[in-house]
Amino acid sequence: MQLESLILPLLIVLLAVPLFLQARKQKRAMAEQQKLQNSITAGDRVMTTSGVFGTVVSTSDDTIDIEIAPGMTTTWVRQAVREKVETEAAEESATEESATEETATEETKVEDKAETEVTESAEKQKTS
Repeated sequence: MQLESLILPLLIVLLAVPLFLQARKQKRAMAEQQKLQNSITAGDRVMTTSGVFGTVVSTSDDTIDIEIAPGMTTTWVRQAVREKVETEAAEESATEESATEETATEETKVEDKAETEVTESAEKQKTS
């Protein structure tokens, strides 16, 4: 008798928890998209929901003008922007920064190895 009285509340909880989690995830995604659309400024490289890449020329409250080819500007609603795209120069600078960090890490490893070898050889000389 007690098991039957627990089935209905358990089913309600099992259905309500995933719905609650899904609503939170969707709300967070909407907030991120809104933040992106509000941060669009002239000079940003963007991709629209239809897959068109371009550079933002000017913005207003509801629309943005995107240059999709030299001299060809089109007007879009802000909600049509899917994401900001990194330009090649930004990608190259990020690549250079990571290469510099890797080089610094490798140099540190080499220095540490040299110090270890010097310490080991000094200890061997003391014991000899």
